[in-house]
Amino acid sequence: MIAQLLGAAPPADASVFRASDDGTRWLTSGAVTFDNAGPVLAAAQELPLPATGVVQCDGITAVDSAAVALLLALKRRGAERGTPLTFVAMPAALTTLAALYGVEDIFGE
Repeated sequence: MIAQLLGAAPPADASVFRASDDGTRWLTSGAVTFDNAGPVLAAAQELPLPATGVVQCDGITAVDSAAVALLLALKRRGAERGTPLTFVAMPAALTTLAALYGVEDIFGE
């Protein structure tokens, strides 16, 4: 919904999140910043939630505060659909931002 409000359509290159081959977790690659947060969120909304609820974040290469907001939106989607998401292997910069905003406990590892 946030992506729709931003007028973002998911372009092919917005696939920061992708399902693992067995669908049990999401894997990541690329940046999550103000520049691409809308399209990245829209693309992630199109993916089925990971069966285990695990989102492996070690492939995220660059972040700003938009990344925190995006992960919170994904966390909310998981909760609404009965698949709580857990973000693991978060990059240090993302962990630092989450702590700065006081939401580090929400992500959980």
